[in-house]
Amino acid sequence: MEQEIHITIEAFDCSKLEEYIRKFVREFRDKIKHSGARLSGPVALPRRNFKFNVNRSPHVDKKSREQLEMRTSKRLIVLYNPTPAIMQMLGSASFPSPLPGVEVDSKIKKVKV
Repeated sequence: MEQEIHITIEAFDCSKLEEYIRKFVREFRDKIKHSGARLSGPVALPRRNFKFNVNRSPHVDKKSREQLEMRTSKRLIVLYNPTPAIMQMLGSASFPSPLPGVEVDSKIKKVKV
């Protein structure tokens, strides 16, 4: 039975996201080559746009509104057949810490062969 680790990285600011992805891949590629695991990605996931309206003035101009938008960009990295050393590395302090505004979420999936 094989394992996969799906690492989802998301941020509001695309430049910070890309900077963190480069740092993550650069540090992990060297360590993964020696272990026999494979790294796939980063794959760009669909950007989520959230639009909302805010009243400009609470009393006088009820019809005057300001439209705002939040955009969340995501990337997916998949680690195939991780060794226990790699699993420990993901949870340790040597793992690249995310930049402010960048969120990292990892899920372990078992795949039947």
